[in-house]
Amino acid sequence: MHGPASSGWLLVALCAMTGTYCLMRMRGGGAAEQRRAAGGEALMGFGMAAMAVPAAVFTPPSWAWPAYAAVFAAAALPALWAARAGAHHLHHLVGAAAMVYMSVVMAGSPGHAHGGGGSGIPLLTGALLVYFAGYVLLAGVRLVPVAAVAGQSGGGSAGWGGRPELTLACRLSMGIAMVAMLLTL
Repeated sequence: MHGPASSGWLLVALCAMTGTYCLMRMRGGGAAEQRRAAGGEALMGFGMAAMAVPAAVFTPPSWAWPAYAAVFAAAALPALWAARAGAHHLHHLVGAAAMVYMSVVMAGSPGHAHGGGGSGIPLLTGALLVYFAGYVLLAGVRLVPVAAVAGQSGGGSAGWGGRPELTLACRLSMGIAMVAMLLTL
């Protein structure tokens, strides 16, 4: 991704921390469906961290972008199948599709410079930006009541994976990172 190296490293750290938390949620028991969702979110977090490494530090080989696209296309298939069961899976599908799209754009851009002769933001990038900005706003609004209720409960019995406010904050941070990555595309 493009942009200053310091903001790129912050994005790498945010995505890697989010992926790590999702791995902890995946290992923390719970229903099989929750573990699967956490695994998909961990893949997304680590994939975003890898894509966000500043190009001045590490330029991936030419085969890396098609490999990213293939990995996230493969991750989209279970999300596509599960999307018929709920809207949250549809969000996973959109996220995986956005990662495929970013990988394809980065693979097709010489020197990773975006700009195909036109001006402005491409239509698909704009649509994804609107979607993820809306998701971030919605997740932020949903986080406020959960945090207020969790703060009043007085119990710390739930482990890291059983804390709904942390799970929602994880999803919020990945949405923010996706907006940042799409803006720098």
